[in-house]
Amino acid sequence: MRSQSRRVYLDRGLEAALLKTMLQLEVSAASHRGRVRTSNQDAYGYSVDARCFVLCDGMGGAAGGEVASQVAVETFLERLAPDGTAAPLARRMEQAISAANRILFTRAQREPALHGMGTTLVAVVLDEDSRASVAHVGDSRCYLLRDQTLVRCTRDHSLVEEQVRLGKLTSAQAARSPMRHVITRAVGVRRSVLVEVQQVQAAPGDLFLLCSDGVTRELPEQRIRTLLVQHAEAATRQARNPEQSLAELLVQEAVAAGGADNATCLTIRLT
Repeated sequence: MRSQSRRVYLDRGLEAALLKTMLQLEVSAASHRGRVRTSNQDAYGYSVDARCFVLCDGMGGAAGGEVASQVAVETFLERLAPDGTAAPLARRMEQAISAANRILFTRAQREPALHGMGTTLVAVVLDEDSRASVAHVGDSRCYLLRDQTLVRCTRDHSLVEEQVRLGKLTSAQAARSPMRHVITRAVGVRRSVLVEVQQVQAAPGDLFLLCSDGVTRELPEQRIRTLLVQHAEAATRQARNPEQSLAELLVQEAVAAGGADNATCLTIRLT
């Protein structure tokens, strides 16, 4: 099975940036349309210079979903590129996502074929002090693996997640609910969007995982943790990167487990 990856965006100064930062960051990314979908509406991108990583899962028909996710990735990376401003990082992330929201909403109003398009978005940006700011809208997730413990850094903006928080559903019931695909927030579907931002103090050895729901609906969190830990142990034993990247491994597992949706992963390991 080949992993069908979407485009990755890198800064023009990539070669110099790699020399400066790849000793500190190990990045992998992969995407696949799955076994059922005829198109891939997921998109991802990253900037080594800006230490910025973003993943989107589009919606609104094949054309609309692909446009929404791709435009959101591009806009977010463009707005998060180093600009010399002193604005707090969380605020800049909110502004970048709001800019993507305006572009998508306006375009959907002007182009009937794109009406109703939108996208989830999850992003991690690392500052110079190794603080990780995690922003998200929708049900694409960010996880942190630290000392073999997996922690979810985001909470789904979805109907069933809200019912779980209110005590109306258990997590097991939510996973089986026919409403589990209904999200309560998305980029581009309304004139404005509410962004949730968390901050985490990162440390050497930390691993951040960004993934679309095509991964998390197929793989239980315990299985995700096992794959992350086993891959890290294999890399240590071999004293080099394994032949298969971590993102490719996770996506392959998700597709093999069912592949009902597009599956995309982006991993960032701090070394």
